[in-house]
Amino acid sequence: MFTQITARELAEKQDDGDDYLLVDTRPEESYESWHVTDAKNLPFGPTETLDDDSRAQIDDWAGDKPILTICGKGATSTTLAAELDANGYDDVSVVKGGMRDWNALYERVSVDTDDEDIVVVQFQRRGKGCLSYLVGSKTAGEAVVVDATQHTDQYVVTAAELGLEVTHVLDTHVHADHVSGGRALAEALNVPYHLGERATERDLDFAFEPLGDGDAVSLGDLDVTALHAPGHTSEMMVYRVGDEAVLTGDALFLDSLGRTELELGDDDAAKGAEMAYDTLHETLLALPEELTVLPGHVTVTNDGRFAHGSPGEAVAASLSQVRESLSLAGLEREAFVERMVENTPEKPDNYETIIGLNRGVESVGSDREAEMLETGANNCAA
Repeated sequence: MFTQITARELAEKQDDGDDYLLVDTRPEESYESWHVTDAKNLPFGPTETLDDDSRAQIDDWAGDKPILTICGKGATSTTLAAELDANGYDDVSVVKGGMRDWNALYERVSVDTDDEDIVVVQFQRRGKGCLSYLVGSKTAGEAVVVDATQHTDQYVVTAAELGLEVTHVLDTHVHADHVSGGRALAEALNVPYHLGERATERDLDFAFEPLGDGDAVSLGDLDVTALHAPGHTSEMMVYRVGDEAVLTGDALFLDSLGRTELELGDDDAAKGAEMAYDTLHETLLALPEELTVLPGHVTVTNDGRFAHGSPGEAVAASLSQVRESLSLAGLEREAFVERMVENTPEKPDNYETIIGLNRGVESVGSDREAEMLETGANNCAA
């Protein structure tokens, strides 16, 4: 009889270097756009049976390895697992919840700081690359959450484990690739929810406490200072954490900048790129070069690998390191704008609906529906 494993157990096998065959039964297009590292694609329908060609392909891939199957939600992968079991394969498991559960898998990483009073925890959404943060002061016993995803319990649990009380929830901007959990978290904790003050111009259908350029949220003696950083969006804010770090959202990644047409549209992408150029040179690169850059995303390749580091390791670099490695930083304005607006990647799946949800003007019937909307890799980098 075949068994089930969870997405977390698959991640542990991946991290431990276990030897197995992972068969992804989704259609080729879905597999090519986003899949778990080292998965092989064998499209398999819900009523298919195991024919000689499929058996030969699996035998060629597997050898004596255990076989794991995965699909979008666990349906066709279960069909294949049952077929394999019925045909004499004796070490077969199906990944429960499929790519949907993989999409909701997180790693929690402590970020090193020179100030022993400051706590920074990075939450890595393993399959999608979204990064969110808990920043706190041990002395004050207070913390903020930045760029919360819809899986909000992890922030509350982590804060409690660290002896911290979440007193503010912040978003860097109105996200386009995932559903924000910021408002829901703030409401559940009865604490203020913050966006940049320019968000008042985006027709949001909810109340929030705006932060202007230079405004600070204080955690005892630690200031988390908001800096206006338009480009990816008009209201984008980055948050400087004392003299330790800067949480850059989608304004600055370790290898790129946020694309500029998701809010402004293709026709005004160059206008966004102009703003991004000013943000990069007048705001971000003007900060102390020893600050640690903590971005809002890490690029996850189509085959499920982190472009920087590995899951469970902090996605971070000093500002001086980012400056040296970022080719865009050395371009003059005209060349910069041209680079930003040419050859932009495919837009994130369902991005217009997700923006509508994050503006409060659209709704979905359940958390599962929201998860399905945002399943897939993020494409917010230029």
